[in-house]
Amino acid sequence: MTVSLEQLRRCHLAVDLGAARTRVFVKGAGLVVDEPSVAAVNTRTGALIAVGALAEQMTGRTPHYIQVARPVRGGTVVDVEMAQRMLRHLIGDKLRRQLRRKPFLRAAACTPHDSDPLAQRAAVETLVGLGARRVELVDTLIAAAVGAGLPVEQPTATMIMVCGAATTQVAVLSLGSIVTAQRIPIGGNAIDHAVIQYLRHQHELMLPSQSVRPLQLALSGNGLNPHGPSTTEIHGRDVATGIARSVLVDTAAVRAAVYTPLTAVLDGIGKVLRDCPPDLVADLADRGIMMVGGSALLPGLDQMLRDATGVPVAIADRPDICAVLGIGAMLEGKVRPMILDPLAEAH
Repeated sequence: MTVSLEQLRRCHLAVDLGAARTRVFVKGAGLVVDEPSVAAVNTRTGALIAVGALAEQMTGRTPHYIQVARPVRGGTVVDVEMAQRMLRHLIGDKLRRQLRRKPFLRAAACTPHDSDPLAQRAAVETLVGLGARRVELVDTLIAAAVGAGLPVEQPTATMIMVCGAATTQVAVLSLGSIVTAQRIPIGGNAIDHAVIQYLRHQHELMLPSQSVRPLQLALSGNGLNPHGPSTTEIHGRDVATGIARSVLVDTAAVRAAVYTPLTAVLDGIGKVLRDCPPDLVADLADRGIMMVGGSALLPGLDQMLRDATGVPVAIADRPDICAVLGIGAMLEGKVRPMILDPLAEAH
């Protein structure tokens, strides 16, 4: 593991600060926070107006003096002070008082693979603002693999793909460590942006910012699969007049627009497989790829990866919260490293 399991078992809470959602796991209480990583601030007074789901609903609907901020981008904290304030309000006064009673509060945090020292320090500073005296950092890939129920501690290859809002991380794990990994700056937001741009340029249609995910809106049903409906009706606002209208969109053209950002993801998977030792690649032919993360639920994405790579692709039971459940399992001592017995000398 990236960090000592013994140290993790001493932690009292774990935090997964994602670009889309923030999740907090408290030992003994389970998952206590699962809210969007959004905060609304009054720029005149500096007061925090709302956090989480309520702040996300305010996006695009606020007067000029209320700013909707996202302190986490790409899994990295970009505004430590705002992230601290957001976390404090999400956790709530009652739980904060319980945590303050701990004489030596320890916390754990998920960090993206290959995050730089500045990003790691920002994550540590955010949790120190909650009163943590010590912060352990765990690679998101390992935490997600544990949460998905993969046998990461065994000497066999397991391939995991963490589909986040801003980034996609792909890795091959064996013996509790990362053998090879890639972090691709393409996530669910980039796929949504591709659909939005296509509708804007080809149909002069704008979608409301708080609509359901554009890809799910455009490709309901079979999603990226070519066997879905040939056309679908999408409601939005005319770019020129601002009047609401509906257009009939060719789903094949939407799929073509989506394939462009997904090509980078496929290239990343190919590079991971090329860098992986042949024996582990042989294991992957049977085990395949496990998809976790909120964007793993995009319709038809698993089938597209299955067709492109030729290996089995599965989606975890609860893909959006696998990382925080995995780090929570480490906190509660449910993960045991494989112990090798010393070979007895033959007499």
